[in-house]
Amino acid sequence: MCAMGVAGTYRGRIAPSPTGYLHLGHARTFWRAAERARESGGVLIFRNEDLDLQRCRPEFVSAMFEDLRWFGIDWQEGPDVGGEFGPYAQSTRREFYLDAWQKLLSGGWIYPCSCSRKDLAESASAPHDDNDEPIYPGACREKRMAAAVPGGVNWRFRVPDGERIEFVDGRMGPQSFEAGRDFGDFVVWRRDDVPAYQLAVAVDDAAMQVSEVVRGADLLRSTARQILLQRALALSTPLYFHCGLMTDESGLRLAKRHDALSLRTLRLRGMVPEEARTMADAEFAPNRSEK
Repeated sequence: MCAMGVAGTYRGRIAPSPTGYLHLGHARTFWRAAERARESGGVLIFRNEDLDLQRCRPEFVSAMFEDLRWFGIDWQEGPDVGGEFGPYAQSTRREFYLDAWQKLLSGGWIYPCSCSRKDLAESASAPHDDNDEPIYPGACREKRMAAAVPGGVNWRFRVPDGERIEFVDGRMGPQSFEAGRDFGDFVVWRRDDVPAYQLAVAVDDAAMQVSEVVRGADLLRSTARQILLQRALALSTPLYFHCGLMTDESGLRLAKRHDALSLRTLRLRGMVPEEARTMADAEFAPNRSEK
């Protein structure tokens, strides 16, 4: 079942980050997102998640458009085609994030955190997934700070300890995460004055009226965090569909360091899109139940 957005229209999205060349794993997930939008007669949005200014590069931005078009994915809204819910690059959407940060601050949902990475590494005691952040020990939880702008410290969202965040995933079924045990207080704004992933995604999905989020299974736990943000900000919650992750021959999840499997490398080797789609679907698919 697919959720409907504007005037009953399905609205999906693909949201790559231009921090390297996209690989087959990205393309496989984005292809699934495009399929679900197409099957529903809906709209696919391209959002450029370029907040990491130190790692994002212009050549990777242009490569995202070129390589995904080559793979066979089309979108109806995005930085290169426009649309009524733009801008579609996160680096140009700061006012949206600032407004959300102010609402969270006014509502008492967030607090300033001065803990360093070393502090967190030394105090982390709760087990956590290798793909997820450690549980925050709460050293700064009672801090208060009157601030007109968010920069200079990390700002964390205070999760409701013991509350279970539940949702039904379109591929993986019922999901349940306990706040304070499965994940802790998480960063919504970084000390370098950049909105964090969780906040930016929750704000943008609502502002762009996304009805279903299709993404990799490594972000399953992030859904619980984003649902808490949606509640705090009185935003709508879309449906979610988390795809299985592609791995290499040794069983490691594909990353942008796997240059041999980047779309750009496959193109330069003369591979045609049909071959790349077959390779993504058959050779590395760890779970075929999502079809």
